[in-house]
Amino acid sequence: MYQARRISMALLGVILCGLCVGMLQKANLGVDPFTCFVTGIANIFSSTYSTFYLILTGALLILVFVLRRHYIGIATLFNLFLTGVTADLMHNFLDALLPHPDLLVRSGLMLVAIVFTCLSAALYFTADLGVSAYDAIALIAAYQYKLLPFKYCRIITDSCCVLVGFIFNVTLGIGTVITALFMGPLTQWFRTNLAEPFLASAQHPA
Repeated sequence: MYQARRISMALLGVILCGLCVGMLQKANLGVDPFTCFVTGIANIFSSTYSTFYLILTGALLILVFVLRRHYIGIATLFNLFLTGVTADLMHNFLDALLPHPDLLVRSGLMLVAIVFTCLSAALYFTADLGVSAYDAIALIAAYQYKLLPFKYCRIITDSCCVLVGFIFNVTLGIGTVITALFMGPLTQWFRTNLAEPFLASAQHPA
């Protein structure tokens, strides 16, 4: 039961993350920091987002493999194959449901997406079956090298990504700022208060 719950948490976390990406795209009020970073690097070379997403994610995976291969696992594969698909599905669904949302609706979509993105990250971090290459960087800094608590490591990595995007002409929005500053602390809250107790209950049932 314990292992099945870990796999379920990883799968749910990745699918939920993809759905939230689609919501942020529809809200159009600023992308997440890693998307901002990839877009900025792609702008340097006048290339596409998808091309440099593969290049940069591949480079980060190599780095993670060298530093802490423990973070590469089935959830990493879930991320690779499911996040984009679920994001597109959600975006297409919202396009059909809300073809011309006003600012209030877009703001609501953004806030809901940010909150559930943090929940999704907490689920697959706690499942400990592998995470995305980008997520692994803050985890390695916090838990292997103990540079700072995780929430501060995540703020630093997110802020660096936003800075790169800004320098290389990526349009930023309030959603970018919120995710850069608050995803780390909110993810940690969900992990401590929801994800870890949920997993522990499978290991030590009442």
